[in-house]
Amino acid sequence: MHSKHAIFGGALLLTSLLSGQALTATQPTTPSKIDWSVEKSWNLPAKPMDLVYSLDGKRVFILTNQSTVLVYDNLGNLTGTIPVDKGVSAIDIAPRGEKLFLINEKAKSFSVLTIDFVVDINTAGSPFLGLAAAPVSIVLFTDFECPLCSKIGPVLEKVLEKNPTTVKIVFKNLPLSIHQFADPAARAALAAGEQGKFWEFHDALFALPSIDTSAIDTIAVKLGLNIDKFKSDMASPKIRQKLDQDIADAQKAGVTGTPSIFINGHPMRDQRTPEAFQQKIDAILGKPEKK
Repeated sequence: MHSKHAIFGGALLLTSLLSGQALTATQPTTPSKIDWSVEKSWNLPAKPMDLVYSLDGKRVFILTNQSTVLVYDNLGNLTGTIPVDKGVSAIDIAPRGEKLFLINEKAKSFSVLTIDFVVDINTAGSPFLGLAAAPVSIVLFTDFECPLCSKIGPVLEKVLEKNPTTVKIVFKNLPLSIHQFADPAARAALAAGEQGKFWEFHDALFALPSIDTSAIDTIAVKLGLNIDKFKSDMASPKIRQKLDQDIADAQKAGVTGTPSIFINGHPMRDQRTPEAFQQKIDAILGKPEKK
């Protein structure tokens, strides 16, 4: 059952009890054994009219009588406010809160708002292409065994070619547990980076039809790496910490799959063509939209 429906069901039951309506016929003769406690409670800056929360329990959306939707995290911190038209009387959301659905009784209308939760992503020490001081950062969370991840690389290369002074591409690992060699491949690429060959190793991994230990070792030899150092770095706490930091950064940003892309903290969900990237980049840079 959707969380909102459960809330509404409870509200209707409470209304019936308070108004003394019909429930006597089915009331139990002995009290129900219910153990309850207040899990969380916080004060609101305006009268609430409706509410819904994301299925992952991370966000609560509250419609107020001041034509705003207040967005809270699960700790009760107000993370943002969305203005809505007067007359909006009911709200609902997509499962992760990426879309907000509005019912306006006054205007007799239904509207859908797309919501981007802008996140700060830690990129310290992460491999990148482009200028370090570029005003636009495209952060990519990827997995070396992800079929779609290998296809996004050429697209981002075209984006960087067209925006050499304004865009940088930052690489972040997110090895998925369903892929056996994603974790060792990520550690291998980072270890190669200790010898200045991260991107060469990166490209070689994505060029493989499949990845295994032998393929990883073969790439290291072909790139002329110091094999003893490469093996040592792969198994080192330093590389493990780098990879774990990437995974933690992905979790903090709400990333659950690959490839996941953010442009200056804005998630890039749908179209991932050079043209779609350029439109986002131009908007960030304040360039007029081409017609």
